[in-house]
Amino acid sequence: MSASPHGSTPAAWTGVVLVTIAFIIGTLALILANWTMFWAGVGLLVLGGIVPLIMGRVSKGRVAH
Repeated sequence: MSASPHGSTPAAWTGVVLVTIAFIIGTLALILANWTMFWAGVGLLVLGGIVPLIMGRVSKGRVAH
């Protein structure tokens, strides 16, 4: 196993979960032709990029044990 904590932090997993949910919402919104729901998915996608950065800086990139 690699000594690098790349992808093993709570911040990384939070980003993965948020982006996955955002894509699911966006896909459903396109299928249902619901533009409000689509833009909510886009907003969540943006948060999925910002929240892990903030979490990583707060925890200084430490791996949770």
